[in-house]
Amino acid sequence: MKAKELLLRFALGGLAVVLSYVASVLLPWKALGGIFAAFPAVMIVAVMMVGISQGSDKAAAIARGSVYGMTGCAACVIAVLVALRATGLWWFSLLLGLLVWFASAFALFKLRDRVQEARSRT
Repeated sequence: MKAKELLLRFALGGLAVVLSYVASVLLPWKALGGIFAAFPAVMIVAVMMVGISQGSDKAAAIARGSVYGMTGCAACVIAVLVALRATGLWWFSLLLGLLVWFASAFALFKLRDRVQEARSRT
C-alpha cells in the first residue's frame, strides 16, 4: 500500500470519526448521536480505496465481508449495554463488547463458509 493511500484512509476515516463525535455532542437527542457514532466510516473508506486501486470486484469482496463486521457491531452494542448495566464498569464493558464483536463476526463468517460448502456438495 502506498503512503498516499494510507494518508487518505487516515484522513477520511478520522474526519468521519470527528464528524460523528461532533454530531453526538451537538445533537439534543443522544440516541441520534449514537446512530452517528456507529457510522461505517472504515467500511466506506476501505471499499472506496480498494475500488480505486484494485477494481470493483475486489471492492465488492470487501463490502460482502463487511456484513460480518457490521452484524458483529450489533452484538457488540448489546454486550456493552448489558455489561454496563450489570457492572457499571465502562472499560470492562468495552473490552467485552470488542471480544463479542470479533467472536460473533468470525462465527458468522465460518457459518456462511459451511453453508456454502454444503450447497456445493449437493
